[in-house]
Amino acid sequence: MVDRKTNRVITLEEYIIQGQNKFPGATGELSQLLRDIGLAAKIISREVNKAGITNILGEDGTTNVHGESVKKLDLFADKQLISALNRSEITCMVISEENDGIVELDNDGGKYIVYLDPLDGSSNIDLNVSIGSIFSIYMRKSSATDKLSKKDALQSGVEQVAAGYVLYGSSTLMTYTTGLGVSVFTLDPSIGEFILSDDDVKIPDHGTIYSVNEGSYQSWDEGLKQYVKYCQVEDPDTSRPYKARYIGSMVADVHRTLITGGIFIYPNSSQYPNGKLRLMYECNPLSFVIEQAGGMAIDGEGRILEIEPESIHQRTPIFIGSKENVMKVKEFLEEYKQETIEA
Repeated sequence: MVDRKTNRVITLEEYIIQGQNKFPGATGELSQLLRDIGLAAKIISREVNKAGITNILGEDGTTNVHGESVKKLDLFADKQLISALNRSEITCMVISEENDGIVELDNDGGKYIVYLDPLDGSSNIDLNVSIGSIFSIYMRKSSATDKLSKKDALQSGVEQVAAGYVLYGSSTLMTYTTGLGVSVFTLDPSIGEFILSDDDVKIPDHGTIYSVNEGSYQSWDEGLKQYVKYCQVEDPDTSRPYKARYIGSMVADVHRTLITGGIFIYPNSSQYPNGKLRLMYECNPLSFVIEQAGGMAIDGEGRILEIEPESIHQRTPIFIGSKENVMKVKEFLEEYKQETIEA
């Protein structure tokens, strides 16, 4: 985006500093943390773009805490993000999908806690399909002299001070919010800088795309089955039938939903009764972004951001996207839940 007053592009660094200057007394630490994540994202983007020629594709041969096969790029992204956060001595603790427990950094007195999904959509890495990194930032609750524990990290999503994601696709995008709207930056590889693309992203109130893995249809609750049938019925007044789109990388599916509207769904099922996606480093940060853009995110009943976490790797169902779409699926879920109770 070009600054109309100066007729020049605005970099991520400049934008962060401009935002910081709007708040007298701001220490600049959160700004530095966001810049650190941006730097790590550039390094990850470089490796993703040349993965096929650097022997970094394929599996590492290990599994993570969730029992999922770990890709070489998963570990590379995890290492780069944690190293970047460790260098600035602002962050005291990192929780990552690739690590079993908390990762305490060198600076015990740091005031920030960061949750990471270093490389979302790992199953797509070897197929040259869009993948991404997700981050969620909280203020530490205990004093700098207290010993860190998991309790410091178990905060509800409403307490996030910043969150966002980096999408590695046809271009590399960094999207984030600090609770004052949503901004998107595009990496210009010719100068190695993230350039502001949009500083006030708004999700449409209604969209005509639904995104869900329909291969799991038989394992869903009846309310969700009926909602998907509703999406497929022809009705010009409501622009139905809707279009089905499912990439299999949550970052990519949610980014499309943010831009074009609609809904992304990963429900509970007979195989995953508590849902499959992780609350703290997938659902909370993306829900924060979508809400700041004017959208909505629920677990089927209540607001995702109001869930009180019980564990750092907790799972949850999620229905996220345009307000009208999310409210409609909620109607179906509540209606068929009530019918089940009455039966």
